Amino acid sequence: MAFLTTMIARPLMTEKKHIHSHAIVEPGASIGTATNVWAFAHVLGGARIGAECNICDHVFIENDVVLGDRVTIKCGVQLWDGITIGDDVFIGPNATFANDKFPRSKQYLAEVARTSIRRGASIGAGAVILPGIVIAENAMVGAGAVVTKNVPPHAIVVGNPARVVGYTNASPNAVQAPLLGTAGASEFTKDGAPSHVNGVRLYKFPLIKDIRGSLSVGEFQKEIPFDAARYFLVFDVPSKELRGEHAHHACHQFLICIHGSCAVVADDGNVRQEYMLDAPNLGIYLPPLTWGVQYKYSPDAVLLVFASHVYDADDYIRDYSDFLCITASLSGADPISSLIEQKK
Repeated sequence: MAFLTTMIARPLMTEKKHIHSHAIVEPGASIGTATNVWAFAHVLGGARIGAECNICDHVFIENDVVLGDRVTIKCGVQLWDGITIGDDVFIGPNATFANDKFPRSKQYLAEVARTSIRRGASIGAGAVILPGIVIAENAMVGAGAVVTKNVPPHAIVVGNPARVVGYTNASPNAVQAPLLGTAGASEFTKDGAPSHVNGVRLYKFPLIKDIRGSLSVGEFQKEIPFDAARYFLVFDVPSKELRGEHAHHACHQFLICIHGSCAVVADDGNVRQEYMLDAPNLGIYLPPLTWGVQYKYSPDAVLLVFASHVYDADDYIRDYSDFLCITASLSGADPISSLIEQKK
């Protein structure tokens, strides 16, 4: 009976923190306001835990670990030195982290690999996260996934090794490229099909077929709303790989999958949408300050990209956090109208 009484003991209240009587919080650990640390959790003295977190039973947190606010760590998770977790992160039960790529008994690293789980990300039950990984903002790692490389913002990854299978809050069907001859083709006008992402438009080009073969044609400054300064081709991409993952300050792009198919995710900083390019007379316009990702390549896919500017490394925005800061500071002017005004 004494054992049962001990097991159901209520949490202790300490400066609005809820520390269970059977939790161990070593001296020096920083625990934020309204954070719960439940039974049999063990927090070492160097750890820093933010406000309103929930540290569930049988969680171990080592010294060099930082947790943001409103983080949930479910049962059976160990957070080793070198892990930083941002605000509003969820880590499911028995997710496993590592900080040494080549561990040996009684051999200790002079410096551990740094792992970062950024704001709003979720990690499913039983997932394995290798050392030195960045799981970006709002990404979602599926249960049991083995994450061997960085996970992009908003990406959904599953499997072993984990690969991107979708994006959170992306709408794959809202502007789905219609098959040729279907009723969906009526959505297309001279200005392209509608899109929820600012400035992004999907275009359908004429397709002429006869006994000699097929032909599709588009005109610059008409269907393609700029003059191209260069083009490039992307092909032989393994289906699990991502391309793009950047935005441009000034460069306009137009993408046509001239063979096979691939998916394009466009993001204006507020809305993300997924588009399928699955016919050689379908194209998508990506204005400047649009974060673009291409994935789900078919084995035979060939992606043709026209660009309004010659290559300039300084025109690329490669960090999604920087992209969000830039778009948040700018007005929502229509990029096509702005381009036309520049040409006048």
